Amino acid sequence: MNFFQIISEIEKVDPEVYDRLDSRRSVFKHMTGLGQKLTAAALPLAVGAIFNKVYAQTPVGAGVNDVLNFALKLEYLESYFYNNRTTVTGLSSQNSAALALIATDEANHVTFLRAVLGNNAIAAPATTGVFDYTAKGTFPTALTSANTYLAIAQAFEDTGVRAYKGAAPLVMTNKTVLTAALNIHSVEARHASHIRAMRRAGASSTTPAQGVPASPYTTAPKSWIVGNDGGGPVPGTTDAIYGAGNNSNAPSGITFESEANTTQGGVALSSSTITSIAFPSGSTAFSEAFDEGLDVGSVARIANLFSVTGNYFG
Repeated sequence: MNFFQIISEIEKVDPEVYDRLDSRRSVFKHMTGLGQKLTAAALPLAVGAIFNKVYAQTPVGAGVNDVLNFALKLEYLESYFYNNRTTVTGLSSQNSAALALIATDEANHVTFLRAVLGNNAIAAPATTGVFDYTAKGTFPTALTSANTYLAIAQAFEDTGVRAYKGAAPLVMTNKTVLTAALNIHSVEARHASHIRAMRRAGASSTTPAQGVPASPYTTAPKSWIVGNDGGGPVPGTTDAIYGAGNNSNAPSGITFESEANTTQGGVALSSSTITSIAFPSGSTAFSEAFDEGLDVGSVARIANLFSVTGNYFG
């Protein structure tokens, strides 16, 4: 068995394999001693044990494809949604053009993730029969009413931002995957901001940046999340997008707080702890200044609202 060839192949898909093991020199040193003590028949089992131990330390090594395929499912959900925009009435030509650009971005995300996964990519879902954008009748005008369509778009984009941020700890040790996730995360955030501006001004408006935010921001949101956003575009249905996640299986030191969180890095942010700036009493600025990640399980439950079977996302 050519151990060096094996580790070379692993390095192609996990550039940080040597960091996981310790160092290149340590790997070779340890393997030299191991080879002297084991028979040829036992060596494959020993090598397997080494890598099982290394990759068991993090969900990334063993499940990086699972993480990427989950992201791919979310991108399909969004991509197909934006491809269905042509049936929606009440959109201005400017807003229609913006949605067309977002549709292109989402299609490119799908293409990129499939390229990264290669043969490990999930099969592309059918364009019909997999996703239900009415959320089983909750939004009967999802693909006809501009206002409903943009509300769902905001829900998808806000979920995507939190999902990619929440996935960061899972791929932290794989710099290639982490960089890709952050690149998509930033674009999802831009989409979310623009969709919110469109809703604030009105679906038929030709100037989406205009309009006055109106609490609880269900129909006229700010371009960023304020606290828990009053439950989001459809309170009672979209609350979970802005609420706290499930910390029971979170990586050590990671918590999935609600978007209303005002404690960062162990520091409670308030007008009494930051006295150098005169913040208004009860200022929302402390929650607005930070986005919070969301765990995979919580994201799956949100996305499954738009799954025909109710479990497409796990």
